[in-house]
Amino acid sequence: MIVPSAGRRCGQPASGSLMCPPMTTPPYQPEYPQPGYPQGVSDKSKIVAGILGILLGTFGAGRFYTGHTKIAVLQLVVSLVTCGVGAIWGVIDGILILVNGGTDAQGRPLRDS
Repeated sequence: MIVPSAGRRCGQPASGSLMCPPMTTPPYQPEYPQPGYPQGVSDKSKIVAGILGILLGTFGAGRFYTGHTKIAVLQLVVSLVTCGVGAIWGVIDGILILVNGGTDAQGRPLRDS
């Protein structure tokens, strides 16, 4: 604790010997998504989303991973209705994510690693 000099009272009424509260800095709050990633880049990986799309595209796994739940459910329904033929959508989607990249549900580009 810091004791104020005779002329200073830390904004308190001038009565007796007051002690100033210690000066502190606010706690560190990391930027979203994580420190080390530039703002605007997703915490989801382009490689993981692409591989999930290729291997489990029938179930919409790549789109569930990136947070696009409506598209993922639609991929699943199309695959079920077409008796698995619609699974080609997930494979093509996974390849396109690997080649061109993609975005997460908030519109941020997927990170490369």
